[in-house]
Amino acid sequence: MSNLSSEYLTQIEALLGAPDADASVLQDFRQRFPGISFTRCDASDVDGERPYKEFEHFTLYLVSAVDHCVTLTRDPSIATGVVVAQNKVKK
Repeated sequence: MSNLSSEYLTQIEALLGAPDADASVLQDFRQRFPGISFTRCDASDVDGERPYKEFEHFTLYLVSAVDHCVTLTRDPSIATGVVVAQNKVKK
């Protein structure tokens, strides 16, 4: 598993932060960002965790596998993957 490059992170943020972003932006994540761990989950699965960044439609968490223990991190320099939670639509 490789570290998440700043280039990939910038591209991911742009996709998730786009005004018209919807679930379709997640369809080809694994192909677009090879070697990066990608998990999609419900917002309730990460309740209580501090996100790396929040966007209108998605919340982005970073994953680290330092010392072979998988944890969420806010430090992009040690991130090896991402967790993306789709936010509930506010009416």
